[in-house]
Amino acid sequence: MIRTLIVDDSAFMRVAIRSMLANSPDIKIVGDACNGMEAVEKAGKLHPDIIIMDVNMPVMDGLTAAKTIMDTNPIPIIMFSTLTSEGSKEALEALHLGAIDFVKKSESHHEVNQVESELIDKIRSINRSNPHILRLMNMRKFKGEVVRRNWKCSGDFGILIGSSTGGPSSLEQVIPRLPGDLPAAVFVVQHMPEGNFCGQLAERLNFLSELEVKEAINNEKIKNGVVYLAPGGYHMQVRKALDVTRIKVIKGQPVHAVMPAIDVTAESMLNVYGKNIVATILTGMGIDGASGLKMIKEGGGFTIACSEDTCVIFGMPKAAIENEAIDIVKPLFQIPEEIVSRLGVKCNGERYGSL
Repeated sequence: MIRTLIVDDSAFMRVAIRSMLANSPDIKIVGDACNGMEAVEKAGKLHPDIIIMDVNMPVMDGLTAAKTIMDTNPIPIIMFSTLTSEGSKEALEALHLGAIDFVKKSESHHEVNQVESELIDKIRSINRSNPHILRLMNMRKFKGEVVRRNWKCSGDFGILIGSSTGGPSSLEQVIPRLPGDLPAAVFVVQHMPEGNFCGQLAERLNFLSELEVKEAINNEKIKNGVVYLAPGGYHMQVRKALDVTRIKVIKGQPVHAVMPAIDVTAESMLNVYGKNIVATILTGMGIDGASGLKMIKEGGGFTIACSEDTCVIFGMPKAAIENEAIDIVKPLFQIPEEIVSRLGVKCNGERYGSL
């Protein structure tokens, strides 16, 4: 039984969430709270397995409550947020403070069923995920050194990073440690719905990194040393014509029930970069990336999966491993070194490990 605490200042929303979860026999609502201060108190008394938390509340907001709970009585938290510009910024800050994921509040009756399904899936997935998940989230402030290398590259090279639940915090452990003179373009596919979140995430990673990090724009010319983040709710492809490589941002159909999808970007990269690809999957639910990374591996590229003991949600890395799509499994905190080393092998013609 997954003991769940609901926190929202809206009585209507508390009832709505209860209704969403009522038909799930494995989820038990142990209580609710109308502000962050009450949430902190009830978290300590009721010991829920998961907390569903609103962001904007009186007395104590969701950000302060999330930080307090993670600092004093760590419990997995799912933020329940709108994805307006301000809402996206707050949701991202909540993830930085220790919340594991967020679900977009429905803006119409047509979205209720989708929100219900997403919320239930995330509650179940987080509950059965890595037993060290809270320790991992509290290690989010770890900052390693930037990985340096002397480059002697010729040709075009691409790096692919795929992530979902737990991805924003994991990306903060990887992107800022890649060097600013990286002789490759980096493509990041983070599962997110349409909205402002990915733009806010790009701004945050750009502030933390030597590399330029930006949300991808349709038809823009691709440059080395730039990290392109797929916009939420759109697939991102890489295409080359007349010796110019550009990004295509496409409003297509979901793949594996997600958009953007790692597999879509992976297949397009293979057509442009061939064997000159290093690809990694960090964390997330489902099977996205398993097919795309297998194609990259079979095409001569190199593929990396995050190890289970340092992965927030092992679903996607596990699926890729089971699909024989992965060359090597590494702890999250070693993945930047692995990316740089393997890129060096490909573009410098060096032996693996010669940093």
